Amino acid sequence: MLTYLFEYLEKQYQLPGASLFQFSTFRAGMAILFSLIIATAYGKKIILFLQKQQVGETIRDLGLEGQQQKAGTPTMGGVIIIMATLIPVLLLARLDNIYIILLIFTTLWMGVIGFIDDYIKVFKKNKEGLKGRFKVIGQVVLGLLVGAVLYFHPEVTMRDHNKTIITEQFTVEEVRGEEIKSTMTTVPFFKNNEFDYGSFIGWMGEGAKNYAWLIFIPIIILIVTAVSNGANLTDGIDGLAAGTSAIIVFTLGVFALVSGNIIFSEYLDIMYIPRVGELLIFITAFVGALVGFLWYNTFPAQVFMGDTGSLTIGGVIAVIAIIVRKELLIPLLCGIFFAESISVMLQVAYFKYTKRKFGEGRRIFLMSPLHHHYQKKGYHESKIVTRFWIVGIMLAVVTIVTLKVR
Repeated sequence: MLTYLFEYLEKQYQLPGASLFQFSTFRAGMAILFSLIIATAYGKKIILFLQKQQVGETIRDLGLEGQQQKAGTPTMGGVIIIMATLIPVLLLARLDNIYIILLIFTTLWMGVIGFIDDYIKVFKKNKEGLKGRFKVIGQVVLGLLVGAVLYFHPEVTMRDHNKTIITEQFTVEEVRGEEIKSTMTTVPFFKNNEFDYGSFIGWMGEGAKNYAWLIFIPIIILIVTAVSNGANLTDGIDGLAAGTSAIIVFTLGVFALVSGNIIFSEYLDIMYIPRVGELLIFITAFVGALVGFLWYNTFPAQVFMGDTGSLTIGGVIAVIAIIVRKELLIPLLCGIFFAESISVMLQVAYFKYTKRKFGEGRRIFLMSPLHHHYQKKGYHESKIVTRFWIVGIMLAVVTIVTLKVR
């Protein structure tokens, strides 16, 4: 909104400084400041409101140290993250950009699903919350919509970086630089680090690639569902999900910056994605909201994000990664989410297998998800969280490095 206002003021009245709003980097800086201020200044008020409404977390006795002291801590704190993200985005981003529209929808859609889940747990006193199948249906619907928009929308395009020449003066001379619809994505170790989903069915003959959506959309659904659930499983101890997610989203912001700038993308020899630079405003607002939320969520937590936050975080991360065409790097970049999810799947599968074979279920980990395993081993949760953050930073660096591994 402010972007359009200052554009009008500059055009009509030549207002000094109004031209700054033309630059996405300036608006991104403003977005992270606004989100930090909103999350920290209004977060306390929201926490007090949740306490007044007795929106407290119900803690199951898992035999973990310090667990029962957390009973009654306000949950649904994901509202802080959503509010601190959307307000700066609505003020500073171009709301006609298809990627911004898609991310706003994702935030609200997953936020509503998570809110319903938390509402059932808190007010209906049902510890199971929203039935798992309804969560999955919500995630599948989101993946279906995101996949369909990214495949069919005319403004979702890319430009072959081999068709662009950057002169010594760093001006852009476009040579056959027509925007094209493409299902190309980024994957390390492939030629040019690029892979086309259409190649899955291209062997079927001429015109087969027109039906690449039959492959593309199901993959998008799988990614959205997996990352959303991975973030949900990671939200188990104070500060873990928010801190890990901030690292992941910041890394995706780097990808959005270089992929949305024709000079950077040419210099780095990566695909250029028109209009994706506007994504930087949403990403910085989201990072600011996550870091601001950590003000109240680090040990000992004054508020939990609940499924309102964790499902939203996972959905947004998945959609951003898909938009910047880095979704195949998610197992590496989101390695913490991946490890948490795998630990649960291995634990359940091994328990069922050993119970069927030996009549008694056995376990690989002392407890799953993985962070509870380390709690059972006697590590303090602050140490676990800090070390997971360090691993997350290492994975982020490796993810960026793989862009040049060919």
